[in-house]
Amino acid sequence: MKTASARAVLATVTAFFAALPVTSLAADNTPPEGFVALFNGKDLQGWKGLVQPDKGPPARARMSPEQLEREQQQADESMRAHWKVEDGTLVFDGKGQSLCTVKDYGDFEMLVDWKIKENGDSGIYVRGTPQVQIWDPKANPVGSGGLFNNQKNRSKPSKVADKPVGEWNTFRIKMVGDKVTVHLNDQLVVDNVTMENYWERDKPIYPAGQIELQNHGNTLYFKNVYIKELPR
Repeated sequence: MKTASARAVLATVTAFFAALPVTSLAADNTPPEGFVALFNGKDLQGWKGLVQPDKGPPARARMSPEQLEREQQQADESMRAHWKVEDGTLVFDGKGQSLCTVKDYGDFEMLVDWKIKENGDSGIYVRGTPQVQIWDPKANPVGSGGLFNNQKNRSKPSKVADKPVGEWNTFRIKMVGDKVTVHLNDQLVVDNVTMENYWERDKPIYPAGQIELQNHGNTLYFKNVYIKELPR
């Protein structure tokens, strides 16, 4: 009798779950509701090369339109030589410069999946400013997600939330004003911390700027790059 009862319960449970609607994960590079895709999964549309990588936004702001156009063309040519799309993934070969959005952003929420190799080192520049850190947690035990270039405000993440090297990680980055909040793999690692202006330490971070996928001489992988602009 007990066996028969157990079988009846199992059949009921099985029938219940079978009746539930079938759901599936969204395909890569398909933005969730409220977000738009910065990367279309097919090509480098919407992205550009990095001009004046060592001097940043102040140097670009001082250029004449003609000079900026010339240097941008050269940077784009270099970008296309070192960044490519493979199977719906942005792949960097470890040479050249960072990949930048064509558009500037102010306040926003961003989602991005990333993967590195052993000793990998990268980051996400917000408003053209370094950076939300990405690196190998074995080589850098503090873990990824911190605001590495901060000097006065907190620079380290509150915990190590990285997955092992070679596996995909997910950032959720929210920037409002000069404050940044970072979740790594659904864990809060930076909570409303001021992002300092790396380029001009005596000034607050710029109100808007490009987003950059930083290179640091390593092979890098990015996909599912989404953004939602936030009203001020």
